[in-house]
Amino acid sequence: MGIIVVLSMFASFTVVAATGLTGDTESIPLQSIIDQAEAGDVIELEPGLYTGPVVISKPLTLIGDAGVTMNNEQDQAAISIQAKDVKLKGFTIEHHGRQPAAAVEITGSNHEITELMIRTKGAGLLLRDAASAVVRNNTIEWAGPSTASSSQKGNGIDLYNSDHSRIEGNKIQGVLDGIYLENSRNAAVHDNRFIQTRYGIHCMYINGSSVTNNIGEGNMTGAMIMGVKNTVVSGNAFRKQSTNVHSQGILLYDVHQSKIHSNTVEGNRVGMNIAESSNNEIYDNGLIRNFVGIQMVLAEDNAFTQNRFISNVIDASAMDSQNNVMKQNYWDSFQGLDLNQDGISELSYAINPFYEQLISRNAAYQLFFQSPGMVFLSELHSEGKSQWTTDESPQMSIQKTSVVGSGTPGNEGETSSRWVWIIGLLLLGLSTSTMIYMGVWRK
Repeated sequence: MGIIVVLSMFASFTVVAATGLTGDTESIPLQSIIDQAEAGDVIELEPGLYTGPVVISKPLTLIGDAGVTMNNEQDQAAISIQAKDVKLKGFTIEHHGRQPAAAVEITGSNHEITELMIRTKGAGLLLRDAASAVVRNNTIEWAGPSTASSSQKGNGIDLYNSDHSRIEGNKIQGVLDGIYLENSRNAAVHDNRFIQTRYGIHCMYINGSSVTNNIGEGNMTGAMIMGVKNTVVSGNAFRKQSTNVHSQGILLYDVHQSKIHSNTVEGNRVGMNIAESSNNEIYDNGLIRNFVGIQMVLAEDNAFTQNRFISNVIDASAMDSQNNVMKQNYWDSFQGLDLNQDGISELSYAINPFYEQLISRNAAYQLFFQSPGMVFLSELHSEGKSQWTTDESPQMSIQKTSVVGSGTPGNEGETSSRWVWIIGLLLLGLSTSTMIYMGVWRK
């Protein structure tokens, strides 16, 4: 059993310390400590093991450090917040409750959840009708078996009908979706990191929000943006989403009047997949070393400008996508002609839909991609060329002002070319030395 000791009194709240009675191995029921506190109290937990589940139904601040662990074995929330103005900070939650139970379930407004370490066998943070929440600098990890199916896992941070939320600086690993937002307006999702999730960020029916400067690696999809309007997706880096046949860096599905710019999508199966989306501005993105750089299906009236396509197997593919404006993008596989030396090619670059149409009829044809026969057939295909998506004014080189993700401005192509030259020279030197040595040795 714990006791509460009053340390000091302030004008609007009391600061208290929660301590155990005896022994390092005794667990302390946290609910009794919360029940004894007054509205507005700050509870500072002494190092030790505390047990849940608990319900917080009044404004409180609950603070701990790395030595404070709360353990919950029940199939319900470890901490259920049913009030406003609640703050949790700094301690560890070991949540063994199964999906759909979450480590922390939140309703009400003006909450701050910061610097928690959450290990969960269900969900991480669940916010429902929770306006103006701040979720910052938390670590959320899947604690269940590595063989668990998707239905057994919950999301890391899950918001529904929770407007004006700020989700910043969190690290999320191994759960279902890193951050899931549905029917939430004016959300800000910044500077988070996602590793080995299904979707790093999953947005459904949000408006007026921003997804910026996040990093995703090894997920099935970096960012799944669906049913969205008036949203900014900027400065993110999604790499190595390639383990699944449906893997992609960024998926835009049913997205309208939004800006997608200055992102890096690298080493994915599909860098950016744009489907049934219109009136978006897509610019200054780096699409690097993907199997397909950009894939468009039923995408209309979008503007693609000053993007960089570097070392992709297929730069772009487009099916049934009309009236898109594409100009001043850099395509490293395109051989242009710049007669007036203005950095813009006088020759246009048309995206050949042959390969996309072929694999849509039979996916097995992917095995023959870039074989001599496939390349020959692709070059012969010119049916409906006037309707192909075309960059009318491709860039001849990468603009120096471009900034993508956390990389150095505009240096992707230069860096890649520099390494190619260095490796080539080293191989040439090695082969020359070997030839000379073998010639001398034989003599």
